[in-house]
Amino acid sequence: MNGKDRQIVRELAKRYMELTCSERQRKMVKRMRDNNDLVPGRPPVLIDEIPWYQMDIDGELMLRCEDPRVRGVEDHFRKALFYFKHFPGIDNLYEPFLRVQQALSVTEKGIGLPSYNIRRTDGQNNIISRELEDQLEDESVLEKFKLPEMTPHPEIDADNIEFLTDLLGDVMPLRFFGYGPYYLNAWDYIAYVRGVEAIYIDLYDRPEYLLAIVQKLVDYANKYLDYIEANLKPDKDVAWLHCTPGYISGMEDGLKGVWFRDNAQPLGSISPAMFGEFAIDPVIELSKRFKYTYYGCCEPLDDKIEQVKKIPNLRKVGCPPWASVEATAEQLGGNYVLSRKPNPAKVAISTDPEEIRRETEETVKACLKHGCPYELVLKDISTVNGWPGNLIVWAETVSGVLNGYYD
Repeated sequence: MNGKDRQIVRELAKRYMELTCSERQRKMVKRMRDNNDLVPGRPPVLIDEIPWYQMDIDGELMLRCEDPRVRGVEDHFRKALFYFKHFPGIDNLYEPFLRVQQALSVTEKGIGLPSYNIRRTDGQNNIISRELEDQLEDESVLEKFKLPEMTPHPEIDADNIEFLTDLLGDVMPLRFFGYGPYYLNAWDYIAYVRGVEAIYIDLYDRPEYLLAIVQKLVDYANKYLDYIEANLKPDKDVAWLHCTPGYISGMEDGLKGVWFRDNAQPLGSISPAMFGEFAIDPVIELSKRFKYTYYGCCEPLDDKIEQVKKIPNLRKVGCPPWASVEATAEQLGGNYVLSRKPNPAKVAISTDPEEIRRETEETVKACLKHGCPYELVLKDISTVNGWPGNLIVWAETVSGVLNGYYD
């Protein structure tokens, strides 16, 4: 790397370390851990899955390094510093070190990668429309499912550590780790290789076939997990858990040192009984390998909570904008964390602080009423219409609402 690139990144890293080592950050981490430990208090508030290409203000996100490898590190720090500056009243998942994950290649899941045609109107946005092809229409395809083969790459690990130590070693610590939270997301994968319409037809016509597909993916997961449990070291204290805080007490060794994360977004419209049969029952044994489970994403679960509770180590449950937060909080009570996902449409074109205030207070009042620990995570933000201020107004408004309920 050239000297100019190195100097740019090191200056950014120093500013980053000052912020992540602050007393405010320490208290924030404790509050996140307390919340996941079911200790009542002010809820964490986060913004994630930000359309960064629409967020630049006065060149703050503009990359100035030349080396592509250094630019990746620069990008991380510039986004973090932007977040700290423009969303000062809410929380973040930035840590006072740089994580370096062990390099591991894994063969393609199941029958391989999805096949689809893409439709998009914005060349910079990673949110796209897909025309999916059913690659599992014929039951004979099940015989083609492959279990994973894992290959470690110590030479890549050595190179990464050497590069980052030279770049940042005396400015901030590095943390080398093998694995963190595990995401199954079997139904997302099935939807990608089949399309949702085929799934709903087969729920009626060929339910046994759908369950056989799910079992193939669970078998895949178990073989992968056998390998990483035997060969890699878990990081028991991760900040991130798919856009939400992962800090929690009680982690143990092996897979009992990490979270399990699952959902069944394509099945959000089926009955609770069918949801239990197709989404929950197939993963119960798999979930037992972990210490805690976070279930749900964009699918409404307010009428399926009793099915989700069958997961023995359940700790956190997703609650999207189209689910009843009142019904969800009532059923979860003080035994689980409600992960509320505010509606990203409220920042997509313009913002109405009064509307954001009403949405936030609905969650606060419902969770306080039922003694339910909760968090607010604005995510899936495909656009802010080129106006970074939309997210700034959202953050200020939500923080102001919480100030009225908590110290």
